[in-house]
Amino acid sequence: VRPAAMAAERALAMATCTAPVNIAVIKYWGKRDTDLILPINSSLSVTLHQDQLKTTTTAAASRDFTEDRLWVNGKEADVGHPRVQACLREVRRLARKRRGGGEDAAALSLSYKIHIASENNFPTAAGLASSAAGYACLVSALARLYGLEEELSEVARRGSGSACRSMFGGFVQWQRGERPDGTDSLALQVAPETHWPELRVLVLVVSGEKKPVGSTAGMQTSVETSPLLKHRAEVVVPERLAQMMQHIRDRDFEGFGQLAMRDSNQFHATCLDTFPPIFYLTDVSRHIIALAHRYNAHHGHTKVAYTFDAGPNAVIFALADAVAEFVEVVRRSFPPATNGDQFVRGLPVGSAALPPQLEAAVLTEPVPGAVQYILHTKPGPGPQLVDDPSQHLLGPDGLPRSRA
Repeated sequence: VRPAAMAAERALAMATCTAPVNIAVIKYWGKRDTDLILPINSSLSVTLHQDQLKTTTTAAASRDFTEDRLWVNGKEADVGHPRVQACLREVRRLARKRRGGGEDAAALSLSYKIHIASENNFPTAAGLASSAAGYACLVSALARLYGLEEELSEVARRGSGSACRSMFGGFVQWQRGERPDGTDSLALQVAPETHWPELRVLVLVVSGEKKPVGSTAGMQTSVETSPLLKHRAEVVVPERLAQMMQHIRDRDFEGFGQLAMRDSNQFHATCLDTFPPIFYLTDVSRHIIALAHRYNAHHGHTKVAYTFDAGPNAVIFALADAVAEFVEVVRRSFPPATNGDQFVRGLPVGSAALPPQLEAAVLTEPVPGAVQYILHTKPGPGPQLVDDPSQHLLGPDGLPRSRA
């Protein structure tokens, strides 16, 4: 390698990663330490496939950068945000520790300022867990930049609690941990995405609007005012967590689905038990819940299972063979206003004719336009390194590429 090329290499170091969204089936709600982001209970989630939902982040470091900078979805954002800073600080601390305090000439200087660009292929803050994917991606890209390979879920947790679960694919547990310093509050993979190949996920996007009460503020109000939440964290969740892990191991959809629905309902009950109460579910959300129960009752067992996070969008779990029929049920219940062709996105969905008995038992008066679209996806892997330099979000000058 010519010296000039070496100099150019060292002038700008860059790494790009992608990271997934995850959806909790045993919910996280409530922190026991708001600074370290330590939860009052363990939680369990399914990582969704990045072909449908992902964050891409490029991190670059250069001696020529004069300040740290951050761009999110093409717009400059506050790099001084305490949670972004916590992630930066932790990654640099680990890098320093790994080098044993001594500066390795070949290693990237920790004093260089960094530029970060991040992009979602889905709406931010619409109840699609963008913070989880965002911080998991930030930490993955920074770790790659500084040559770290250790356990990083603990670092991602400092950005957003649920982000620690996006550091793994498949089925993931966030262990509550016991230590006050949070060193045992981390994510562990329960099973890889390949474990349950028939499992499918439908995201019913009711609204792309920002939620009324952000999760961060909402959950602390709940911790301070809801006796139900305290009971949930101490008594209900530990038992449910063990059950849910067993259902996943057994690929028992009946058990998995029932428990996911019950846990979602209890989480939203703790929101109602918060004072003043928090309402994340809308009339349309409740309509979808009733529809799922009628559909399962008609079939005599659990074919679809809903779960809702801190927002009105429904996430429906189903096995692959039930997807086409249920999508048709949703289409008939919430006929698309305009985007008939764009109504189902993501993985292909076959067509299905509904038997008259099902129509009579399950369908009620349609509510046109209430569901914006359905995203069909499945469980997927954890963060990925992007090798193709043309995919970097930052150009050779360290500034965002114009996304033509």
